[in-house]
Amino acid sequence: MTILQGKQVSKSGAIQGSGHIGHNDTDDGFSDLHPAYSTLQAMAESNRCLYCYDAPCVTACPTSIDIPGFIRKISTGNPDGAAKTILSANIMGGTCARACPTEVLCEQACVRNVSEDVAVEIGSLQRFAVDHLMARDELPHPFKRAPLTGKQIAVVGAGPAGLSCAHRAAMLGHDVTVFEAKAKPGGLNEYGLAAYKMTNDFAQREVEFLLGIGGIRIEYGKALGRDISLEALRDGYDAVFVGVGLGATNELGLPGEAFDGVDDAIAFIEQLRQTEPKSDMPVGNNVIVIGGGNTAVDAAIQAKRLGADEVTLVYRRGAEHMLATEYEQELAKINGVVVRHWAKPVAIKANGKLIGMEFEKTELRDGKLVGTGEKFEIRADQILKAIGQKIKADDLAGMEIAGGKIVVDENYQTTASGIFAGGDCIKSGEDLTVQSVEDGKQAAIAIDAFLKTA
Repeated sequence: MTILQGKQVSKSGAIQGSGHIGHNDTDDGFSDLHPAYSTLQAMAESNRCLYCYDAPCVTACPTSIDIPGFIRKISTGNPDGAAKTILSANIMGGTCARACPTEVLCEQACVRNVSEDVAVEIGSLQRFAVDHLMARDELPHPFKRAPLTGKQIAVVGAGPAGLSCAHRAAMLGHDVTVFEAKAKPGGLNEYGLAAYKMTNDFAQREVEFLLGIGGIRIEYGKALGRDISLEALRDGYDAVFVGVGLGATNELGLPGEAFDGVDDAIAFIEQLRQTEPKSDMPVGNNVIVIGGGNTAVDAAIQAKRLGADEVTLVYRRGAEHMLATEYEQELAKINGVVVRHWAKPVAIKANGKLIGMEFEKTELRDGKLVGTGEKFEIRADQILKAIGQKIKADDLAGMEIAGGKIVVDENYQTTASGIFAGGDCIKSGEDLTVQSVEDGKQAAIAIDAFLKTA
């Protein structure tokens, strides 16, 4: 449960009781959104679980974590055993516990949520267990490698999909080389998630833990299409996994989009994540965020916490159409973000410098979104675009692309023999960290089977 601006907000999105502001005058506004459970809190919450047979929470989890199993281990005083249960299914269970929209996945499916309208706080329990294990440096790595196969696998991208694939492939006895374009591993876990969700450099600590299994080497500053090619990787390795995510951002298509002060929300979040102290990050006085997903909400809240006077999030449809969960939308409002629906941007306003944006009100007519002709302006000295990402298809020669995603079969193999793909760059489910982790895990299993028959 998080306490913000006089109200308590559970991850289910319910507003309860009264409290105090979630970040105080002694921090920079980027303290942990969901403070970690103490042992006493974890024990009490774990005892609320009914340990259902054929538990619906497991079905709702893309990685199929044995949720009742790990919660029972917490309740019996075995958090390290609980963590191994979690990590066996989801090696990035620590990040997913912090950033996964559990309120629409496992916790929404919790039978307690149906009977009492208060789900078991599965995400918080998962974090408690994984953090407990990761803090015990004296313990050996909980996973062992199978006998070495002598096979070499190349992984493109050190994001959740690529790292998950690398870890499972290493477990299966293969040696893995990961090629990462940036200076740090983690992908969106490091560069794209809100700073208040990933505190204390957790993304890097998680990667260090994951690499503890051995057999994985990461080469940084190696971008696909610039420093490496798929053809060369296929010639040099026994199999290739592509986990490049969606590297390009969509454009508004308006004159003045390249004007100073008009930025991509992902780039804004990335810069903030790499800035220390966070208070040194520049932000406008009046900020407009365009979009309706979690990235838009993350950018808007962080702009407000950085000190922007007014932050307005504008979405072209209604609240019910937003990809951001109800919980995330409520969090934005609690943090002082003004949310305006049914409006689309039509012009960027500038007079030597950025001064605002013009919008047209929208509505649905016969199921189609149309403008009403009524317009209004919002002043701004910074505009953040969070209108989705797209794949950089130029780097993926030889693979079929459909609907802006790499086409794969049921075994995650692309139309290029020996090359597999997973994560946001394929269509396997929602573009979530937890789905990317599952893609990487399943692709590694498929690669293992492929190598045994090659």
